[in-house]
Amino acid sequence: MNETMVFALTSNTELVKEICDYLNLEPGKISVKHFADGEILVEPEETVRGKKVYIVQSTCNPVTERLMELLICVDAMKRASAGEITCVIPYYGYARQDRKAHPRQPITSKLVADLLDAAGANRVVTIDLHAAQIQGFFNFPTDDLTCIPMMAQYFRTSDLDMKDVVVVSPDHGGTTRARKLAELLGVPMAIIDKRRPRPNVCEANNVIGDVSGKNVIVVDDICDTGGSLVAGCELLKEKGAKDIYTCVTHAVFSGKAAENIQNSPIKKMVVTNTIPLSEEFKSKCNKVTVLSVGWMLSKIIHAISAHQPVSEIYALFDNK
Repeated sequence: MNETMVFALTSNTELVKEICDYLNLEPGKISVKHFADGEILVEPEETVRGKKVYIVQSTCNPVTERLMELLICVDAMKRASAGEITCVIPYYGYARQDRKAHPRQPITSKLVADLLDAAGANRVVTIDLHAAQIQGFFNFPTDDLTCIPMMAQYFRTSDLDMKDVVVVSPDHGGTTRARKLAELLGVPMAIIDKRRPRPNVCEANNVIGDVSGKNVIVVDDICDTGGSLVAGCELLKEKGAKDIYTCVTHAVFSGKAAENIQNSPIKKMVVTNTIPLSEEFKSKCNKVTVLSVGWMLSKIIHAISAHQPVSEIYALFDNK
């Protein structure tokens, strides 16, 4: 680990402090400047020559600004002769633009992968990509981690009686994620049948599976405005569900998300700190519990630096 350096840009400064505490490292010294005309300058303030450099930056709101910071930082590290550059992107922005859903649409998540490659990145570490196939967009090693074992550990140690729990996927695309959580908890699962007539608009139509008289855990990777999640939870209530819990990896929380969640049937929402919660959101919504990915990311960074298997990290949640 003497050859390892971890740098924070602007989106995950507190998370990097936690990661470095676990690794017994000091966060790398770096300067990020935004000029009056919008240009960005990123400069490492200590030598990185020959080092294994980890740049931690979620490309969350403002997405494009955070992405440019990351690209410029990678370029600066490459030109400063860093030995290996790993981009730790807890939340990979533009991941929802992963295919042509309509004619003449771009595939922006592929474009972002190409930009990282062109800038000089050697590896990407991310968490719960919106579509696992995005890993194939990169021309270098990619580790797509998952928070499902951490979520399972949280609910296993909660007051919930697992005999009355059903894990619910909010749509057909999330069934693999929901099935994994259901297997770890030893409970059945159900699926909400829904469709999206346009972005940020959702219509929940039916529930495949039995949720009547059950406590449910709705699991998803992203919560943006909360409209889709809330619509699904309201449908679950109509189908006879008791208490409704939700767990989401990436708390994007844009628009009226705070009001939507606070006024919804959701009893508790569990998220991670891949995206920091704003103070405004905290003041409007008291239903959210935040789990930290710092410990997991510190173990991943240690495993990569020591050339050890990354997959074995998940088993540690059973003993943590």
